[in-house]
Amino acid sequence: MQTPQWGVEPVPERLRVLGTLDTFLLWTNLGISILVLVSAAYLGLSLKQAILATIVGGLIGNTMLSTAALIGADARVPTMVLQRAPLGQRGSYLATGLNVLQCLGWATFELIIIASAASALADRAFGFEAVWFWKLLFGGVATALALLGPIGFVRRFVRKFAIWAVLASIVYLAWWIPAHGHLHQLWSSGGQGGSFFAGVDLIIALSVSWIPLVADYTRFSTGRRAAFWGAGLGYLFPTLFQFGFGAILVLSHPSIQGPVDILTTIAAGGVASFLALLALTVDETDEAFANVYSTAVSLQNFFPVVSQRALIVACSVVATTGALSFDLTNYAQFLYLLGAFFVPLFGVLLADWIRHGMHYTRDDVFVGPAFRPAMIAAWLGGFALYEWLAQSQDLGFWTNFLGKLHPLDSQVGASLPSFALSFALASLVGLFAGRAIPQAAKS
Repeated sequence: MQTPQWGVEPVPERLRVLGTLDTFLLWTNLGISILVLVSAAYLGLSLKQAILATIVGGLIGNTMLSTAALIGADARVPTMVLQRAPLGQRGSYLATGLNVLQCLGWATFELIIIASAASALADRAFGFEAVWFWKLLFGGVATALALLGPIGFVRRFVRKFAIWAVLASIVYLAWWIPAHGHLHQLWSSGGQGGSFFAGVDLIIALSVSWIPLVADYTRFSTGRRAAFWGAGLGYLFPTLFQFGFGAILVLSHPSIQGPVDILTTIAAGGVASFLALLALTVDETDEAFANVYSTAVSLQNFFPVVSQRALIVACSVVATTGALSFDLTNYAQFLYLLGAFFVPLFGVLLADWIRHGMHYTRDDVFVGPAFRPAMIAAWLGGFALYEWLAQSQDLGFWTNFLGKLHPLDSQVGASLPSFALSFALASLVGLFAGRAIPQAAKS
């Protein structure tokens, strides 16, 4: 079933067909990524600490993701359109612009990683490298998947093909990684000086990074419960697998520094390893699909009358051209900076949704002032706190400026404090706004 070009208006009941299982399979598929598998290398923790950080961060991050999924199913509109409620009709454009930059950047980055991985596997098996060919091929695949829309993607791709290939790969890797991982030695050894709370923060951040996209898909869910449990559990299981088994992998093989290193290390195990990694490489296209589709849907918050399919094709062309033209290896730091905006933005959205009785009507989203300055200030205040505490990006002037502010030695990372601050500020704004309404009514 192909999804019609449904843009900014609430999705009608006849298209709300993705149940709990469909949503679960969608987010399980989106959650499996060789990029996340190698992210465990950045934890610098012992195996015990990494597993505990994975459980704590996964539960916190996926609770936030599933709540955002529920809000999206409740309002039945894309995530960036949903931001009209707390930020104002035009105030949402700021979040939309940042999300478009983020999604396009990640789509380009994903195509580079997928092409590099496929090239490494093809070179090993057939002596055929041609990275440019793989960039064009997977760019075309991402376009075709995005044109299916969420319902078609789940029913015609995920359920019939992708999820089975991914599950077979996971089962194999769940055997291969511990079998080649010296578990007994790792369990009793220490880490490399990494911070437990920084590790938790990284895992939270990776889960929360999907919040700007989640309602684009859960607006087609059958209800709030299907969205909450489907997205929450669907993304939690890949998070636990990839960081848990990823920690065993990178601690056992210190030479692994990136996705291509994972492929060349595991592919040395024989034909079965090669096939498992091939399936994961193909599945990586799902992330490119999601970023291309959500870029197009976000752009419709600016241009609601423009054809969604035309926007999808245009976004795919831009991402593929970027992958062919640039080396965006260092661009990931800038993408993480953009991601820092969306943790506090969720805090503002959640506070506003609770103030509206935990339910958004159409008027809450589409009728209101152009800007809500106080809510925007609450959002940006949370972002400023995040950057002050994190200071993890090497971005020249911005990093040097933050370094002079002497940040606190945060023991809970940056995600939770920035979320808490923006939520508290937005709640105060809502409280005073609620008090002002009776006064205005009397006058």
